[in-house]
Amino acid sequence: MTALFDLTGKTALVTGSARGLGYAYAEGLAAEGAHVILNDIRDTLLTESVDKLRAKGYTAYGVAFDVTKEDAIENAFNQLDEQNIHVDILINNAGIQYRKPMVELELENWQKVIDTNLTSAFLVSRAAAKRMIARNTGGKIINIGSLTSQAARPTVAPYTAAKGGIKMLTCSMAAEWAQFNIQSNAIGPGYILTDMNTALIEDEKFDSWVKSSNPSQRWGRPEELIGTAVFLSSKASDYINGQIIYVDGGWLSVL
Repeated sequence: MTALFDLTGKTALVTGSARGLGYAYAEGLAAEGAHVILNDIRDTLLTESVDKLRAKGYTAYGVAFDVTKEDAIENAFNQLDEQNIHVDILINNAGIQYRKPMVELELENWQKVIDTNLTSAFLVSRAAAKRMIARNTGGKIINIGSLTSQAARPTVAPYTAAKGGIKMLTCSMAAEWAQFNIQSNAIGPGYILTDMNTALIEDEKFDSWVKSSNPSQRWGRPEELIGTAVFLSSKASDYINGQIIYVDGGWLSVL
């Protein structure tokens, strides 16, 4: 049974992984034997995070590039090619949030959220999939959705549109790439204790709403997403494609 989840010999790229959930995914995959490539646009933070993983005995690399820039992504993958580092697992984790009522929302900020949360997943996945197909090795692509892939809330329209798009982008990847033994799936985290949610966690009214509206009556913890990430990265999910697994404590079940 353990062999089903063993990632030894695999290399995983996790975007937006110098801290937060991205770092948790990377560390979780490394613990199961994967070599991990961290990504961020902040060089110093990226180096510190890579050093932390190496200090734990893991094989880790850092690649700094902007996931919204097509040329930067291609350059990064070309550099990996030159070093004979091949991405077997991709987790499209990079994302941002911007809260504002739609009638006050600026086009610039709408576009920034769409580019970072949705278009980046297309761009990075395309670069990875082209190489997986050329090598004929198959691979795993894991997109990060959200509760808002399924349900909307006020003041987060661009995030909701992007995460809804992630759900269908994942289906499209499966439709085109399953024939090449590439499994494309998504994780839909619920309300998780992360830096991105700090303002919400500290808002007593919102904190109370999260706990009262969720059957688990609490926020999720970053480490509670790792098992799903490992599962979708491993042999155990070889016939699962185009799906989104919600890790939300049951929140969507009781809407």
